[in-house]
Order: sequence, then structure tokens, then C-alpha cells
Amino acid sequence: MARRTDVAELVAQALAGQPRAVARLISLVEDASPLLREVMAALAPHTGQAYVVGLTGPPGVGKSTSTSALVSAYRVLGKRVGVLAVDPSSPFSGGALLGDRIRMQDHATDPDVFIRSMASRGHLGGLAWATPQALRVLDAAGCDVVIVETVGVGQSEVEVASAADTTVVLLAPGMGDGIQAAKAGILEIGDVYVVNKADRDGAQTTARELNHMLSLGPSRDPDSWRPPILKTVASRGEGLDEVVEALEKHRAWMAANGTLDVRRQRRVRAEVEAIALAALRDRMAGPTGGRRADALAGRVADGSLDPYAAADELIAGLLRDPGADTAP
Repeated sequence: MARRTDVAELVAQALAGQPRAVARLISLVEDASPLLREVMAALAPHTGQAYVVGLTGPPGVGKSTSTSALVSAYRVLGKRVGVLAVDPSSPFSGGALLGDRIRMQDHATDPDVFIRSMASRGHLGGLAWATPQALRVLDAAGCDVVIVETVGVGQSEVEVASAADTTVVLLAPGMGDGIQAAKAGILEIGDVYVVNKADRDGAQTTARELNHMLSLGPSRDPDSWRPPILKTVASRGEGLDEVVEALEKHRAWMAANGTLDVRRQRRVRAEVEAIALAALRDRMAGPTGGRRADALAGRVADGSLDPYAAADELIAGLLRDPGADTAP
């Protein structure tokens, strides 16, 4: 009972916007705490209000600096802002520098800005596996806008598009053939495109090439959203007001035609599916599930069963007797 009281108190403090409580709840998420179900149940009625902006792009384009500048622009508008900055984990040590917030020290003392660095922990797609639930915590804590900054991504790491209401793709001039490197992935997911470091030579060329690349896509319906291409110098805060304006226009466009609800439902469905798959993996790792998997693998290896039938039988067994297949 004491555990339940502690969770209730922690959630109440987070709903009041207390940073320490918010940080502790996100830590529970990252640690996959057994209290997480209780926490999420308590937070659920208070979610669904935050506008989630995903910011992605190749390494070196200034994502952290742009995120910090976006926070400043939203704070001028009186918005409460949360930031989830995802850093890559080392494949050798498993650790992460978590250095994104070093570039956001200007907001360290602002009580209406919450910045959390998260390690990807080997999760592909540019995000951390705990991102969806961490977003729920910041949403319930009263953040008007939550900015999700991905790791430096390439062609296939586009998961941020399914986690955000609006996705900003950041590029910069002078980085070689950056558009070519990115076009098969992140150039297909952007709602707003930003050429940062626009004070450098080649910014206009990069914007022109980007516009050409986007024009090669399928023809757009006249009423569909046409992603704008903007130029910024984030280190000096230049052009960020135009980015915020474009974000708000996209948000209004989505709200008017129902796209916002569709995207959010799709996001929640992906979150639910991920939780269900994780539960199945946990059951499979349990003693009974492990024995079933080994037995079925043996039958596939000797040719008496095909792998699809084995998978069907394994899933049916796990669903039929879930209690016996929980990992110790």
C-alpha cells in the first residue's frame, strides 16, 4: 500500500509541474519499472494536449542548437516546453554521453522548460525505446510543446515521423552530398524543412536542391500540405520565428482536416503494439516459454514442422497460458 501512495504522490507532483517528480517518472519509464503500469494509468486522463515536434537530420547540422533556439522562440510566446534529446548509446560500453543538454544551458534555470537526455540503448530509428511513455509524462506535466530531438540519423532511421505531430527535417550546406545521403529516408517524412547554418556558402544551393528533390515526389492534391523550406542560423537565433510560424500553420492545417487526430491515433496504436510485443517477448523468455520455443525449434530443425506453423503454435501457447510464461 505504501508503494501505491508513493506513486500517487509522485504523479500528483508531476501534474503540478514539479521537475524532480517529472524526472523520477521518466526514470521509471527508462528502467521499465514494475510501477510503470500504475504510473501510466494515473497519467492517462491528463494526456493528449501537448503538441509534439520531432526534429531530425544528419549529424552535424545543428540539431541541439536548433532545439535550444526553438525553445527560446516558444518561451517568448509563453509556452511551457519539454525536450527529449536522444543520444546514441555506445555499442561497446552501452553508455551515452547525453551531451545534448550541454548546448541548452540557457534554459537550465527556466522552471517552464524541462530538458531530458535519453540514451537510445541500441534502439534503431533515431529514438529511444522509452520515448512514447516519456512523451506521456511531459504531456501530463503540462508541457504545451514537446520537442523530440533524434540522434544523428541517416536514410532508414525515420521513426520520429510516427512519434511526432509535426516532423522538422534539418539540413545544412557544406556537408557533401547530404541530400543524396538522406533522400531515401528522412526527405520523405518532413512536414517542415530547414536549412540551418544559412550564413555559410551554399545555403541557397542546398535549398534549391531540396526543393528539386521534393518536386520529384508524387503529385500533390491542391488541398494537401506543401512542406515549406526555410533557412536559419540557429546559433544566432535567426529564422526561428519563421520556423515556429510554419509549425503552427501545419498544426492548424492538421486540426482543420482531421489529420492531427489520425496521426495521434496511429502513434498510440504503434505504442500499444510495442507494449504487446514486449510482453510476448517477456513471456517467451520465461521458463515455460523457453522450453516451448526450444521444442518447436527442434521440430523445425528436423523438418517435421515449418517455421511459420511453429511461430503460430508458440504464440497460441503463450496466449493460452500467459501466467506460466512470465520471465523470473
